[in-house]
Amino acid sequence: MSLKVFDERLKVYGDTSKKVCIILAGEDPEKEVQIISEGESRAFVVFLKVNDWNNELSPWNAPPVFGNEPFGNGADGMLDFIISKVIPFIDERFGTKDYLLAGYSLAGLFALYGIYRSKRFAGAIAVSPSVWFPGWMDFIADKKPDASFVYLSLGNREEKTRNSVMASVGDNIRHMHEILTRQGVSAVLEWNEGGHFNDPVLRLRKGITSGLDLYENS
Repeated sequence: MSLKVFDERLKVYGDTSKKVCIILAGEDPEKEVQIISEGESRAFVVFLKVNDWNNELSPWNAPPVFGNEPFGNGADGMLDFIISKVIPFIDERFGTKDYLLAGYSLAGLFALYGIYRSKRFAGAIAVSPSVWFPGWMDFIADKKPDASFVYLSLGNREEKTRNSVMASVGDNIRHMHEILTRQGVSAVLEWNEGGHFNDPVLRLRKGITSGLDLYENS
């Protein structure tokens, strides 16, 4: 099924009788979510449209890393919207669910941020997450997410960039995986071929499948 609510900002795809609901933040739901959810019978997807990418998904203010647009601090507001509006709507309409956060790029960072800030999510599926984000590694250094699993992936060419901030993504994601493993969190780091923009939809679909495997085994 496809259900549009909250002024079409929220779209529900798949079999809502399933116990697991994946909340996926992004910009363009139609083709992408259909491909991502196609063939995956263990969960349904709630797509949350992001209107202001650099603000709504960013955990705190940061200067521009590429281009001229700085990052805002809207992630807490987005997280509050999910917890106070989206989840109660889904639970009331379809029954109580287990919730996973998923996303690509900055939305992947938001998925990770969500499990550090709230106990409401069973895990995060972070595909090519922006763990180069200024201050991110300091933020997680002394924290443990209250989640049963974390799926991480990165393209094997993403760290090969002249941008010194973004080039840290490889070392940061390796270190994050090590921290999570040391903390006893069920964590996987998977490497994909190519750079940041290679096959994001297929990478997300792969991540969701692997994330659900982790969820079921954690």
